[in-house]
Amino acid sequence: MRTPLYSTTSDISAVVEAQIGAVSLQAVYDGLATLTEKGIIRRIEPAGSPARYEDRVGDSHHHLICRTCHRMFDVDCAVGQARCVAGAEDSGYEIDADEVISRGRCPDCVVAAAPHPAGDRMPYGGTSALRLIGMRRASAARDRHRDRTVSE
Repeated sequence: MRTPLYSTTSDISAVVEAQIGAVSLQAVYDGLATLTEKGIIRRIEPAGSPARYEDRVGDSHHHLICRTCHRMFDVDCAVGQARCVAGAEDSGYEIDADEVISRGRCPDCVVAAAPHPAGDRMPYGGTSALRLIGMRRASAARDRHRDRTVSE
């Protein structure tokens, strides 16, 4: 079993437990730290969400995060070079990585939120599956946001 592309520590811990049984969360954190330090995986820290790990390393790419369903997508660097930010070295910093995170809505969530010409019903009389999925995702996202806000 392979972990999802953008895995949280909890995601990875669950996969490890399914494969080998019990594992301490500290062992997962330590393993992820070592793999990140060695450049085998990349740690992404989007604001307002837990750190995520991906196995696409060694190239220049950025990320899109859907505000509705919270999925992440890779976006290649427009200039295709390791250094996408022009002039940053002029500040005196020794820069070893660029990280750009863009937020918006993914195509699925845009379609799900768009009103269908026939309302919520498809021409054949059924409810659009995409619309139902989008409504469920939006509801789940609102619940997560509400729960996070209440707990803070």
